[in-house]
Amino acid sequence: MKRFFAIFVMATMIWACSSDNTGDSTPEEIVDPEPQEVSFERGSMLINWADNIIIPSYEAFSSEMSGLQTAFDTFKGDASEVNLVAFRASWLSAYKMWQRVSMFEIGPAETVGLRLNMNIYPTDGTKIDGFITTGSYDLALASNRDAKGFPALDYLINGQGDTDEDIVAKYNGAEKESLMAYIGDVIADMESLTSGVIAEWNSGYRDTFVENDGASSTASVDRFINDYVFYYEKFLRAGKMGIPVGAFSENVLPKNVEAYYKADVSNELFLEGFEAVQDFFNGVHYGKSTSGESLASYLDALNTIKDGDDLTKLINDQFDLAKTKVGALAPFREEIENNVPPTNMLLAYDEVQRIVPMLKVDMVSAMSVSIDFVDADGD
Repeated sequence: MKRFFAIFVMATMIWACSSDNTGDSTPEEIVDPEPQEVSFERGSMLINWADNIIIPSYEAFSSEMSGLQTAFDTFKGDASEVNLVAFRASWLSAYKMWQRVSMFEIGPAETVGLRLNMNIYPTDGTKIDGFITTGSYDLALASNRDAKGFPALDYLINGQGDTDEDIVAKYNGAEKESLMAYIGDVIADMESLTSGVIAEWNSGYRDTFVENDGASSTASVDRFINDYVFYYEKFLRAGKMGIPVGAFSENVLPKNVEAYYKADVSNELFLEGFEAVQDFFNGVHYGKSTSGESLASYLDALNTIKDGDDLTKLINDQFDLAKTKVGALAPFREEIENNVPPTNMLLAYDEVQRIVPMLKVDMVSAMSVSIDFVDADGD
């Protein structure tokens, strides 16, 4: 009887608690809310990348290469100071446009190693001199990548004398024919690589790229995001700034600046590449003020917040701050050679570096993209 009474009391208490919690006769089931579905078409972003940014940028670069060939032909016909200046201006214009396409190392460009064939620096002036003297070389060999491309032209256009008068005298001297032949071969190699990449994009790769719009490590979005972050971290941040300024070593390396022999343009080249990276992040169409689906709009669709702030805004604000800091510097070579230590350049580099974890950690995490490369210098 006592046992029955205890069971009755317990049952009564459970009924009372249940009634108090629900407030009515129908129990209310508590379930976890379903995650909000994100509406974002990766395919639309790929179309914007291919049709409005990548292919038009390659076409503009090809046009610059044609202009470079024309300026060289004029200089070859008449090696005057006027034509040297025009040739140099065309080289710089093409070099700046190269900064706009260097990040697109996917598909055809990856197959031919376009970046490594176009812009390995520092260039090997001793090797170039030997090739010019002997007339025997094969620019298709991987071992000769440091003797061709834009850095080799920098040496050949700007590094053959202390003044334009000295350089012109060299081109009108005993080595004229061999010098001209080597420059012609370097430019022909660059044009051939460029035209091959564009042809592949226009004859099928564009469709392959756009149609591979899934969400996997082999899909176009995931692959290109990896390439994009890798380019920013390794080639833009480290290659153009960090290595020369000594961020990864105890010593500065002024000879490792881009365009070493044209000592006043390294900042210009860096900023062109930096702005290209920011424009791509925002989906800005090449040569226009319009934009389309992008990494920025993808983050917005995901409503990505970091420390209470919109991640897209944080990234763009940091891009702008870093750009301002770099823009205030003297030419990189001057900063490195004239300041011990080069404090201002190191401080500017720190602002450039702060973007790395934003892209490599925050952005890719929000997009569920896995990074497929590792580094040894940290984020």
